[in-house]
Amino acid sequence: MLVCFWGFLYSNYLRFWLKWILRLLTRKCELQRVFDGSKAGAQRTLSIGNAGCETRGLVLRNAVHVEEAEMEKCVRDVMKEKRIEQEDTGFKTNLHISLLQISGYKKLYLNVENLRKVPYDSDNEEHEEQLIELWNLLMPHENLKARITKQWCDIGFQGDDPKTDFRGMGLLGLVNLVYFSKHYTNEARQILSHSNHPKLGYSYAIVGINLTEMAYSLLKNGALKSHLYNVVSGLPQMEHFHQFYCYLVYEFDKFWFEEEPESIMHFNQYREKFHEKIKGLLLDCDVILTLQN
Repeated sequence: MLVCFWGFLYSNYLRFWLKWILRLLTRKCELQRVFDGSKAGAQRTLSIGNAGCETRGLVLRNAVHVEEAEMEKCVRDVMKEKRIEQEDTGFKTNLHISLLQISGYKKLYLNVENLRKVPYDSDNEEHEEQLIELWNLLMPHENLKARITKQWCDIGFQGDDPKTDFRGMGLLGLVNLVYFSKHYTNEARQILSHSNHPKLGYSYAIVGINLTEMAYSLLKNGALKSHLYNVVSGLPQMEHFHQFYCYLVYEFDKFWFEEEPESIMHFNQYREKFHEKIKGLLLDCDVILTLQN
């Protein structure tokens, strides 16, 4: 009860006067102090996002929701409201980057969500081409005998028609699998080989789709903000989401063999343990989780 009271008192009264005193002493507004006290990337952009949510000023509050096309004007309006000289190009550039990252994260989530909602359609030529491409990337020396065949189990699908395995993550699951196989072909083939281990093996494609769900959920709940804000100084793109997925696939394979589960029946338990590990890493403001690192 006392904590709630002090929280209410600080939010509605003390915070305003504290900010006023700090401005008087430093001759800088809260945003300027944020830029001075934090380095570029997640630390700065997360602070800007929090300031936008907590401020009473409509211009800054709206700034964290503005579209890219309106960003230039929005930055000028914020500087005007905060009485910051328009000639302060350093502040202007930094604010522009942070606002781009915030709006870009929201746009990236929408793009990922839209792709996830697209069901795999075996009558869609583009979908079928991507599926065949996945096979050719992973199994270059073995031809498919038919479109519907038990051979699909060789790369970790559950049955003779992979389309049924994409129901949860839609086309996003396939696009991620193809991206990893295309951009990290050697690593993908190596992990596929690991997945066929007689004791510690797992279903490569099914686990890959499961990790798509993990990447998607981390993006959706905002956990990927620190990583993405550190990776790109501007708008996060679908490419950056795919790269994070590649990291998950590579690291999960290492994690699985380090843990040495008794059987695949314990997959959910170890999957959750891996999930908690990744969430812990993402709490670090300086985090960058890419395969190159």
